[in-house]
Amino acid sequence: MKRLSITFLLLIFGFPLLASTKSDSLLTTLRNELTKQKIYEGQKRERIEKLRSRLSATPQSDLNDQYTICSKLFEEYKSFQFDSAYVYTQKLLNISRLTKNTTRQNETRIKLAFILVSSGMFKESFDCLGHINTHLLADSSRFEYYSLQARAYSDLADYNNNNKYYAPDDNATCIKYIDSAIALCKPNSFEMLMHEGDRQIRTGQMQVPSPYYLTLLNHYPLTDHQRARVATVLSFFYVGPEHADDRISLLALGAINDIRSSTKETLAIFKLSEELYHQGDVKDAYLFLQQAMNDALYYGARLRQIKIGAVLPIVAAQEIIIADNQKNRFLVYLLSIGFVAILITLITFVIFIRLKVLRAKEKIIEETNVQLAKTNIKLVEDAHIKEEYIGYFFNVISGYILKLEKIKRNVERKVSSKNYDDLLITTNDINIKKERETLFNTFDRVFLKIFPNFIPAFNALLKKEDQIWPKDNEVLNTDLRIFALMRLGIDDNETIANILEYSVNTIYVYKMRIKAKAIVPGDQFDIAIMAIEAVDIANKS
Repeated sequence: MKRLSITFLLLIFGFPLLASTKSDSLLTTLRNELTKQKIYEGQKRERIEKLRSRLSATPQSDLNDQYTICSKLFEEYKSFQFDSAYVYTQKLLNISRLTKNTTRQNETRIKLAFILVSSGMFKESFDCLGHINTHLLADSSRFEYYSLQARAYSDLADYNNNNKYYAPDDNATCIKYIDSAIALCKPNSFEMLMHEGDRQIRTGQMQVPSPYYLTLLNHYPLTDHQRARVATVLSFFYVGPEHADDRISLLALGAINDIRSSTKETLAIFKLSEELYHQGDVKDAYLFLQQAMNDALYYGARLRQIKIGAVLPIVAAQEIIIADNQKNRFLVYLLSIGFVAILITLITFVIFIRLKVLRAKEKIIEETNVQLAKTNIKLVEDAHIKEEYIGYFFNVISGYILKLEKIKRNVERKVSSKNYDDLLITTNDINIKKERETLFNTFDRVFLKIFPNFIPAFNALLKKEDQIWPKDNEVLNTDLRIFALMRLGIDDNETIANILEYSVNTIYVYKMRIKAKAIVPGDQFDIAIMAIEAVDIANKS
């Protein structure tokens, strides 16, 4: 019977639902309504601007008209934005004091207490309500006072998480105020049925859905805001996993109508996101939870922000995990479709397998060709380097052999003639420093012949102010020569140190100092050096 009632109430609000997918349809509607949120808010702001224009045009001496317009502005703001609603309660209090109207002062304090409760400021709410003289209130205002007291104690009990020491007293006080409010209601009015349903919740009579809320949804012409309130509280009666679809449907209905009424002080979308999270719908839960937080921040609902803030990181983390696994799930889905396609027709299966094998082979061939091309380029480069440096070293070695032979003959001649004093002159003619400089100079020129773009490519890895360029009398300097040897494949610090006649520690310091100034990470710097192309490779590319 209760499922039929919910289906009926949803149908009368114009949502085309199937029995098994009513919550899905409502969630789709809710997502669509979220895209229209700015439109609804624009309509509300337009109403507010018209009222503010009227207020500006009202003479300062016409306090009654000012009070009326400020009251209307408060009604627009009270569930929309705390700060603005608070401003107009202060204006109303000021006008009431100027006119010395005690009744209006008390009525305004009720308005102020309403937004204080809505924002989670319990102490301030009770302080404000404590200054109200109920004897000076009309029945309608006294009803609002009792209703607000009931809500304050109800919210306080929920805030205390139904603590066994405090919540029972809060609930008992709440029920007393509900009873007082009901006594002032007209029979079968919206207010009476709403409070009767509230009483059921606070007294724990929730075994079956509230007939009061169902009557309101099925038979009463409600505003969007009223419909949101009723649908939200009715969802509390559907307990247990077997009623999850009913809870989600009602909370979605409440959230939809909150959006349409531009209500920011709302509970439905927060409860809906919690419910969807427990049902495993993390994507929608995260979307709606973010909206709930945006609403709470916009209104200034401090208590709601704390509650949402406790849940939001958990849901967000789950959303990230699901997003990371989405590709794998999609792959499984594709494989499942492929398996079904295989069962449908053997021919499709054979063609699919053949194409798959062919594509795999093509991919292997393509990857192998790419690898072979890279290897070939490397071989060409290595062959070119070896060719240049073999010729270079043969020339150098031949030159040194000729020099040694000449020195040997000269020494033998002087020894034979016992001209020992000239031996010292002969040894002094050997300029080791000059020979080393000649060796390095020749090495540098051969290297730059093979790698003509080495110096600019090397400096492209450094900031402009840290770049290293040879001086006018240099081909390469020590810094460049170290990394030139690295480019030739000599990456051992000890070997480089022996070639350049430095200590191993000195070579290490040179490398680290330059890498520290590089615009790329240290491990990437070595890779970039090895990627500098030889002249033949550069011309081919």
